[in-house]
Amino acid sequence: MRAPASTYRLQIRKGFTLQDAAETVPYLKSLGVDWVYLSPILTAERGSDHGYDVTDPSAVDPDRGGAEGLVAVSRAAREAGMGVLVDIVPNHVGVATPAQNPWWWSLLKEGRKSRYAQAFDVDWDFGAGRIRIPVLGDDSDLDQLGIRDGELRYYDHRFPLADGSYSAGDDPREVHDRQHYELIGWRRADNELNYRRFFAVNALAGIRVEVPEVFDEAHAEVIRWFREGLVDGLRIDHPDGLADPEGYLRRLREATGGSYLLIEKILEPGEALPSGFACEGTTGYDALADVDRVFVDAGGQAPLDALDAELRGGLTVDYEEMVRGTKRRITDGILHSEMLRLARLVPAGAGLTVEAAADVLAEIIAAFPVYRTYLPEGADVLKEACELAVRRRPELDDGVGALLPLLLDGSAELGRRFQQTSGMVMAKGVEDTAFFRYTRLGTLTEVGADPTEFAVTPDEFHTRMARRQARLPLSMTTLSTHDTKRSEDTRARISALAELAPEWKASLGRIRELAPLPDGPLANLLWQAVAGVWPADRERLQAYARKAAREAGSSTNWTDPDAAFEETLAAAVDAAFDNAAVRAELDALLAVLEPYGASNALGAKLVQLTMPGVPDVYQGTEFWDRSLTDPDNRRPVDFGERRRALAALDAGDRPASFRDDAAKLLVTSRALRLRRDRPELFAGYAPVPATGSAVRHLLAFDRGSGSPGALTLATRLPRGLERQGGWQDTAIRLAAEMKDELTGNTFGPGTVEVGELLRDYPVALLAPTA
Repeated sequence: MRAPASTYRLQIRKGFTLQDAAETVPYLKSLGVDWVYLSPILTAERGSDHGYDVTDPSAVDPDRGGAEGLVAVSRAAREAGMGVLVDIVPNHVGVATPAQNPWWWSLLKEGRKSRYAQAFDVDWDFGAGRIRIPVLGDDSDLDQLGIRDGELRYYDHRFPLADGSYSAGDDPREVHDRQHYELIGWRRADNELNYRRFFAVNALAGIRVEVPEVFDEAHAEVIRWFREGLVDGLRIDHPDGLADPEGYLRRLREATGGSYLLIEKILEPGEALPSGFACEGTTGYDALADVDRVFVDAGGQAPLDALDAELRGGLTVDYEEMVRGTKRRITDGILHSEMLRLARLVPAGAGLTVEAAADVLAEIIAAFPVYRTYLPEGADVLKEACELAVRRRPELDDGVGALLPLLLDGSAELGRRFQQTSGMVMAKGVEDTAFFRYTRLGTLTEVGADPTEFAVTPDEFHTRMARRQARLPLSMTTLSTHDTKRSEDTRARISALAELAPEWKASLGRIRELAPLPDGPLANLLWQAVAGVWPADRERLQAYARKAAREAGSSTNWTDPDAAFEETLAAAVDAAFDNAAVRAELDALLAVLEPYGASNALGAKLVQLTMPGVPDVYQGTEFWDRSLTDPDNRRPVDFGERRRALAALDAGDRPASFRDDAAKLLVTSRALRLRRDRPELFAGYAPVPATGSAVRHLLAFDRGSGSPGALTLATRLPRGLERQGGWQDTAIRLAAEMKDELTGNTFGPGTVEVGELLRDYPVALLAPTA
């Protein structure tokens, strides 16, 4: 199996096609990248910028460059000695525009007799033989139906007509009643939907790739890529939604000839990949959490906790109880249809009504510490969740006792479907709700992280990295993705607030007086985000503030926005631009934060690029990238500017400051090149011991195995280091002569002062000269 030394993620869309990606390959080669990593490229909903709403899995999207575009990328990569990794989406397809999806169109037209009926996960009996489509403003809108060009129309929505179901002059409502689908009000989706979705997105319908014929047709084009040598590996989106992830991966591995596979699996702290999964690892959110926390000052926890409590009216937040509440908000709200579908599978002998069973199932899911089980692996997790559910609600003891044996049977529909559902609730209840409510430090609420873990010591970090090297040496590492809620450099700057808790409290207090917002925790989240990306455009910050507030759901929400609150929120954001005092406060805060944030960011970048695993660079982040949640993190990248800056570095120019774009480009390019060109220097992992008064501010490790390898040195907690007078007598011992790839300076062998090693930058990357 061929595996990458590193990858570079490109977002392929109409504005940046596969042909554009092919033209970018020479720059990526010069940057040091080993494989090009492409976002989904199969035909998707027209206008989709992300590609996760595939409408036709049989072809590369013409709007993204088509089959010839993939050939161009592959050819360019081969000529550069590089590989190609592609993101695929096996869990669901896009159905927002039925006419664009031939599978869905056939299902709507022919119902259970469609050749694609087995591809979709529909509870036909619950819908009385019809699939419910929640597109109407409300049910009275059936009066707005019409027949045109042999199709049923609802404003711009088009639906097929079953053969023989329409004659000229028929009432459109009566024609609608003869179809294999039922158009319903969109609000009914929460309780009455009868097809599996991706989370709560009605326009993404789940498909059943566990059915061999469905797998074959859904993957025919993907398998062609391998047969023709166009692609070298795959990233698998949302495997937790599948009925049988282990079986799917096993079959995919076989179909692709044993190729490199990664899965978008969110591992909670302490959780390991199931032993039977035929893949090299995850897409790196677990690594991101470790890297972030080693640059957070544990000393900031108490004052930031106190500030958080003050903003909550003196209440200390219980995160576990918060998550229980946000998960129940999801199970009883936007995913109640999924809970009811599970409940309908509970046998009558359990002695539970459908609503009672749904309540018990929801309480068990609310107690889950991980996204899902993979029975029989995870049986203990399920049992412990049941025990916690009963401790929380003793009156459910009998119901939990009746359901537990049924849920432990992963071969039966209830047990299988329960596993598919728990991850949905985790994602929506935690990632998309609790993470916007638990706001003491924004760095901590990133996908794949436990926000109750405030910081990680260097010793603990080294333990985790040694374990990663032993267990998942080919798993991806990352700092930014198309899904991160804040980019790496935004988080690095926010992390510095842990060293500046008193200053942050004072600054936030002044801003809140000038730009009042009645939701204290949201104000904390908002102004941290603004500080993390400042200076920024008004439109970007308005969009972020509105999305964050609605995701949190405390003062407004997506389905019933609170207009008055959102006006106040918009006014607060506007104050950053229109109120001179607020702007001055932000500028003053930035002046303090920026150098510490830049130090944190360079440290995190070098650590991520050189730690065990396969490092990914998200498009554009070789420069400073201060982005917020999507779509802000999917903005176009100026590769021409980066190409010119890299050429200048290679010609001998050096960054004027470690805070320049060029400094991050220097760190990124030199680390990537070393990993690609001297892989033998990255075969092991060991901490590098240091002596002296500032050892707590140094993170250092050696990637050699048996002999000196690449040595990474990074400054941590830079403000504390500054206050104690710098590195002073802190030193490490080098076993051989080493060259700093960033400066060209040579050191050792013998004892070397850290202050000398880090004279120019807050990081160093040392490689043996022989």
